[in-house]
Amino acid sequence: MNAKSQLVAGVDTSTQSVKVVIRDAQSGQVIREGRAPHPDGSEVDPAHWWSATEDAIKMAGGLDDVSAIAVAGQQHGMVALDKSGKVIRPALLWNDTRSAAEAAELNSEMGGSAEIAKAVGSSLVASFTASKVRWLAKHEPANAAQVAAIALPHDWISWKISGSESIADLFTDRGDASGTGYFDSVSNKYREDIFQLAIGSKQEITFPRIVEPKVFAMKTKTGIPIAAGTGDNAAAAIGVGAQPGDVVVSLGTSGTAFAVSTTPTHDASGEVAGFADGTGYFLPLVCTLNAARILDAATRILGVTHDQLGELALKAEPGANGLTLLPYFEGERTPNRPDATGVFSGMNLNNSNPENLARAMIEGMLCGMADAVNSLEKLGVEVKRILLVGGAAKNPAVGKIASAIFGREVLIPPPGEYVAIGAAKLAAWALLGSDRPPQWDLGNVESIKEKSTPEVLIKYRKLRDQTQGW
Repeated sequence: MNAKSQLVAGVDTSTQSVKVVIRDAQSGQVIREGRAPHPDGSEVDPAHWWSATEDAIKMAGGLDDVSAIAVAGQQHGMVALDKSGKVIRPALLWNDTRSAAEAAELNSEMGGSAEIAKAVGSSLVASFTASKVRWLAKHEPANAAQVAAIALPHDWISWKISGSESIADLFTDRGDASGTGYFDSVSNKYREDIFQLAIGSKQEITFPRIVEPKVFAMKTKTGIPIAAGTGDNAAAAIGVGAQPGDVVVSLGTSGTAFAVSTTPTHDASGEVAGFADGTGYFLPLVCTLNAARILDAATRILGVTHDQLGELALKAEPGANGLTLLPYFEGERTPNRPDATGVFSGMNLNNSNPENLARAMIEGMLCGMADAVNSLEKLGVEVKRILLVGGAAKNPAVGKIASAIFGREVLIPPPGEYVAIGAAKLAAWALLGSDRPPQWDLGNVESIKEKSTPEVLIKYRKLRDQTQGW
């Protein structure tokens, strides 16, 4: 079999950068990779994403010998297009919180959080596309009047790769569509009534068509078939080979805990988003705004590297000698406290040292993620295994402290671009015609089991509850 018939490309268009991986479709062997940065901010001209994608593809050696491609990307972002396919205004990203009031309005207009969660799996918050559409209609009505289609970042990049200029060719999958706030992942249909409620008018809208995960949607101008792709969290689950019963805790810019589930969830509290996954299952997910950047802040405060931070933390006793951090440095999404700030509690002369500060900051980040896993369990989501991924998982203390706080074994796959790998697996799935995505070898998966420290979580939750309304 020649090389062209075996290679697939996976693209991860994330908040901070774009990554492209070229892999062997059957074995998963890495052939080559490329990446390029994205501009900072919560409002970005999508043209920057496209130029970065072109740069990353070029760095990865191009696509001439690739047999299939798929894209995964940051969820929720609103790319507003007019009828000619032109971008109307810079895209609002998932982390843009200006539409918090609009999310509350839509929840109320749909009959309350329980009703909209029943309709689309999730109670809306600022990150959802529907909330951003309402914000656009209220604050930029002239732009809203031009809207003929709304694409998500993954949809838009897939469309650009196809070379099409017609919005009729936009496509997506149910996993990414489930993050819009106007898609029902049980019936697999758009809730056009919710979209029209959000935009406030009866204008004609083209919704990206829903493509099954193992089916090709279009081809590039050079004939490379493009698979449906999916959202970043769904792709990460595929990348690490998560199965029903697995919870993936991802410690990146934000923190997420998501489970592969055979049944949908509908959470009126807004803590758990009832997303679909990228393979036909469901992906109930909890997102926090504060994860790896807490450790970045700790390294700046203490003047150490990330490895040194971990070494310091492991010298301290669990509970950091009474020091507790509530890590809401940038407000928080779960719980919904957009205006909150970080809080250190219990500081005294005995625990005011680098070791306890390092331990408290890592424990604070992980206690927030333990709350996320608990929210999944409260909805009946089965938790058999916890897989720890993301940049902060590389810290030498994080796995050990995570196992102690979660009170169970954690598995840490080797570092990898799992979102891009998941996209590559989706391309391979469509190419090979298999029943499920390929299960490529992850390499050495580290298993960590530490003594449980429930007292740390109890102390954290007491501080969390005491600061309600701050």
